[in-house]
Amino acid sequence: MTARPARRAAVDLVCLVGTLALVLVPLLEVYGGPSALVVLVAGLLLGTATAVVGAVRRWSAITVVATVVVVFVLAGGPLAAPATTVAGVVPTPQTVLDLARGTASTWKQVLTLQPPVGADGTLLVAAWFLSLVGSAVAVSVALRARGGAAAAGALVPVAVAVMVIVLGTRRPTVPPVLTGLVLAVVLLPWAAWRAGLLRARRVVATGVLVAAALAAGLLAAPVVAGADRFVVRDELVPPFDPRDYRSPLSAFRQYLKEDAPLFTVTGLPEGARVRLATMDRYDGVVWNVAGDGSAQASGEFRRVGAQIETSARGERVRVEFTIDELAGVWLPTVGQATAFDVDDADAADGLRFNDATGAAVLTGGVRDGLRYTVEAVVPRVPEDGEVGRAPASDLVQPPQAGVPDVVLVTAADVARDAGSPVQISRALATWLAEEGYFSHGFDISRTESLSGHGADRITTLLGGDLMVGDGEQYAAAMALMVREMGLPARVVLGFVPEPGGAEGPVEVTGADVQAWVEVAFQGYGWVPFDATPPPEQTPQQEDQEKPSEPNPQVVQPPPPPPGAVTPPDEDTEQPQTEDPDAQDDDGALWRILRTAGLVALPLLVLATPLLVVVALKARRRRRRSRAPDTVARVAGGWDEVLDTARDLRRPAGRLATRNESARELATAFADTPGGGVVAARVGALARSADQAVFGPGEPSREHATAYWADVQETVHAMAHSVGWRRRMRARMSTASLKDRRHRRPKGTS
Repeated sequence: MTARPARRAAVDLVCLVGTLALVLVPLLEVYGGPSALVVLVAGLLLGTATAVVGAVRRWSAITVVATVVVVFVLAGGPLAAPATTVAGVVPTPQTVLDLARGTASTWKQVLTLQPPVGADGTLLVAAWFLSLVGSAVAVSVALRARGGAAAAGALVPVAVAVMVIVLGTRRPTVPPVLTGLVLAVVLLPWAAWRAGLLRARRVVATGVLVAAALAAGLLAAPVVAGADRFVVRDELVPPFDPRDYRSPLSAFRQYLKEDAPLFTVTGLPEGARVRLATMDRYDGVVWNVAGDGSAQASGEFRRVGAQIETSARGERVRVEFTIDELAGVWLPTVGQATAFDVDDADAADGLRFNDATGAAVLTGGVRDGLRYTVEAVVPRVPEDGEVGRAPASDLVQPPQAGVPDVVLVTAADVARDAGSPVQISRALATWLAEEGYFSHGFDISRTESLSGHGADRITTLLGGDLMVGDGEQYAAAMALMVREMGLPARVVLGFVPEPGGAEGPVEVTGADVQAWVEVAFQGYGWVPFDATPPPEQTPQQEDQEKPSEPNPQVVQPPPPPPGAVTPPDEDTEQPQTEDPDAQDDDGALWRILRTAGLVALPLLVLATPLLVVVALKARRRRRRSRAPDTVARVAGGWDEVLDTARDLRRPAGRLATRNESARELATAFADTPGGGVVAARVGALARSADQAVFGPGEPSREHATAYWADVQETVHAMAHSVGWRRRMRARMSTASLKDRRHRRPKGTS
């Protein structure tokens, strides 16, 4: 830095940081908030400051990279991921994890969301990365590179501009023409000036060329390409987000009101169920699909190709669907689909499939007359005895919220005698189907059966005097009870039509709608359970509680209080499929180990070059001290002293003799603590080395060993004559490892 005039450095900063700020401005419109402005400004300032300090202090490239990583984490927490920090400032291990993930995944999120995308989660990591890393790289290249290589710093604003264009909108705040004009006018002359190629004649020629190119672009581009600008985000279809739609289970009774055919299906196997939606997340109000980013999430839908890989085993079928009155985005499917064939190309572009649940959606919505074919595998439903004592599948499901207490109390009491996961599931399904009553609530004169499956409705169903509902309530209640017993469960909304002919079509109406529960077992997958009472099991008038008519001759006892369900003793009555404490401990330990590994991995990658340098020096020192020729061993000891001085930035002359080198080293270390000791030792070592090399005969092994002991003491004194920072820097320095001319002392042959 001291070799370059301050004026040149100031021009570098103005040109590079100024153009970077200009090309980053369109991101403000993408994010749509002042938070992005703070992140961009902070990134430019911190990146520039890091590069300038590194150039002034003459840090190595590895040190600059390490400093940028530290700044990225420490400042990135409060700026780009404040929710993971303590008090919005102090980063945590979760901050490091989110920033690392965001560096790889945020680009896709910003590109697929419609602007303004906001600042939720780690969306700001993209802006933070571009501003911090872009400014640090551009300024470091300009201030540290020699000669014409410094002009390469002009490529960084251009690369950042390309990234901003990809992430940008159709009509950015700063017109692309203005951005290109500024980059050409500022960066081209600056690069020519830094490369030493700027001449008056070339300035005029370049100006004419730029003017002609701009005129051609402004006048001819609209004619050739049209007025609309190509934007990447407009060509991408955003991923299906289940949060944009209401819970499919909430529409259960709306389907019942549909008398017209919803869709027609041909080729449906006997007893097969038509799946519409699969839900595995409960929030106290509704069951819904969950898009948490995991592989097993019910809300993660993706594009599929001509074939869909599946590990399911069962009957292979080919089923044809024709949509009639069915509305919404959910597409009826059968089993585990292996291929889709949609007759409408536009509708096929919106097809999304979930491998974990077998459900499908059309992002543009289904329509009347849509025809498609599904090739699928329909798994066989195993009997309870076949499942036996198979454990529940080890699946991570979204956490439940707002579950009423009556769910766990009732489930524990009902399944008190069950000994295996399948027995627990069957006991809960049987109890609900046998003890409950069926009613859609359309005839309120007989009994009240409200729709919905929120916490209040489930509490009324399980804790009331009369258990009345339909598939919506019973499936929701059973899934909650199964989950509270520690088993993986999900709710499925679909249709179970009456079987038609062998090849004939079957019209599916609202009367065929059903909801059931699926429980996962190891080795058997998801097994369906029906908890809804049969339609003929309805509450009659005599089932309602009536006031007793007292007999005048007999004193009637008071009516007994309603039987409260007493929670059983956990150690003796409640079946436990696994030890919760052990599971929690294992899960916590695994999370700690995973976080530690994710934090240690980038640090290990960053430290790998430093470890390689240390290993190479240790290998060189061992080779020198163990050379079979004692003359080479002594000469290698002197080379070790010279290399140590070189790494400490106090090198001796390349062509100097050993005595001359010793005098130079004595002068170089004279102003350091212990400099007199170093001067005396290097002088003795130089004379001893000349004696061994030029004297008669060869030194003995004992002499060589003693010489290396003196070398170790001298190297130790030289290293401890400087501060610990320079000492650590010398250990990581590659100065002594670089290719250099072979030093031959004067007077040697």
